[in-house]
Amino acid sequence: MYCSSCGGAVTRGLSYCNHCGSKLSAAKSSDGTKQSNAFHESLVWAIVSVFVGGVGVTIGLMAVMKEVGFNTGVVLAVTLLSFLVMLVVESVLIWMLVRQQIGVKATGEAKRTSERATQEISPTDAHLLPEPATSITEHTTRTFDPVYIERKSK
Repeated sequence: MYCSSCGGAVTRGLSYCNHCGSKLSAAKSSDGTKQSNAFHESLVWAIVSVFVGGVGVTIGLMAVMKEVGFNTGVVLAVTLLSFLVMLVVESVLIWMLVRQQIGVKATGEAKRTSERATQEISPTDAHLLPEPATSITEHTTRTFDPVYIERKSK
């Protein structure tokens, strides 16, 4: 894994870079994964509870309306209306669940792509890299190299 700020190699599980001290994005993604799993579970439980509660309330409402003496047509209309409302709520919850799953997959693919991009370079792109800077030691060593001068004979 590499730091997004300085490009230095860092070990997995660290929150901050050892070289520059910036916060690493991998720490954020592990917390985000836990939060997305919790959100996923809560959506599934919401879908189940809306379905079970909606069916229970609809059946109870039908029984009460029949007991009071409402017309069968009115009871069926209220039942269909309550099922329609329940269907709309279920559709919204399922849409949120699918959208969240697509976002998690896209994030995972983007993460894998960015890791690959920082760790690999193709031979055709090697010319795009800057030339390596000469070191001070190399410059000093060249300065102290002996200079051979040919003597002129008189």
